[in-house]
Amino acid sequence: MANVQLDLVPASEWGIFDSEQIPALIAGPCSAESEEQMFDTAKQLKELGVNIFRAGIWKPRTRPGCFEGIGSEGLPWMRRIQKELGMKITTEVANTKHVYEALKAGMDMLWIGARTSANPFAMQELADALKGVDIPVLVKNPVNPDVDLWIGALERLNLAGIKKLGVIHRGFSTYGKSKYRNQPQWELPVELRRRFPEMMIIVDPSHMAGKRELIPELAQKAMDLGFDGLMVESHNNPDIALSDSKQQYIPTDMKSMVDKLIIRSTKTDNTQFNENLDELRSYIDDLDTDLIQLLSRRMRVAEKIGNYKKQNNITVLQSGRWDDILAKVHKQASDNNLDLEFIDKVFKAIHQASIDRQTQLMSE
Repeated sequence: MANVQLDLVPASEWGIFDSEQIPALIAGPCSAESEEQMFDTAKQLKELGVNIFRAGIWKPRTRPGCFEGIGSEGLPWMRRIQKELGMKITTEVANTKHVYEALKAGMDMLWIGARTSANPFAMQELADALKGVDIPVLVKNPVNPDVDLWIGALERLNLAGIKKLGVIHRGFSTYGKSKYRNQPQWELPVELRRRFPEMMIIVDPSHMAGKRELIPELAQKAMDLGFDGLMVESHNNPDIALSDSKQQYIPTDMKSMVDKLIIRSTKTDNTQFNENLDELRSYIDDLDTDLIQLLSRRMRVAEKIGNYKKQNNITVLQSGRWDDILAKVHKQASDNNLDLEFIDKVFKAIHQASIDRQTQLMSE
């Protein structure tokens, strides 16, 4: 993908987030269910210092027959919270009708869900509907782990004139067994931060975890990586919630979790620390140079092997040899206390590059 430049207004100028509150915090129930449930939850959150209230008015569910949100009936409940409690209010929009209804209700901020951000047609429809609107819009990562698709969704909104843009990292769908409801795959928001250092990144540990007991470790990871805030689901009585009951906190427990987080700085004036860090980073740079040279040497050997295979009419892929390599590197990784999943990713990438090069040689 070509290098994308986004014209962004810093989050500090949005007029939404309290600069004194670190991390930035958005909280509220997964779904709006009743006016009493909404107002009671919001009142408790307000008393605990939360200023931005979230609730799903329209809920995209995987299968029909599930609770799909109260719909527009819940918008006046949000408006009441905004007026009587002085809280900022936000909800998810997935089509032009949602945008029209949400804006009419006076939403302070909108977010776009993971299913919608994965669909360029839907994103363009929303971008067109939001043209000329001057409120913040947060975009959740697509359900599939594709950072360029995520950026494409942001770019469509930005081209429509939306400059108060941020993202929500809620993890990625997976087909295998996992500890989490959605795999964190932190490397994707890290890459987004690398490309757009000024982009506000909110982490949604509730959807990532799927279980409230897993939320604290994910929230702390978000803080360790230096992300900007959290969107946490909170319900006045999670046990009877109509959607995602297991990943919602009662307000006091949510606030307790947030208060226990360790907030880290991006830099320090400690001279000794900075000198030690510079020395270690210089060492890393030298090791990276060595790695590049080793990879270059390895690729040259792979090319020679490819030429021999071509001359003798032998297939590029030799599965038995690859199994031997994996077994050997797994043993060496274990002996050196290296994570096997990490080693698999590295060597599979190297192996695939070798296959690609040998395949190219076959066709020359």
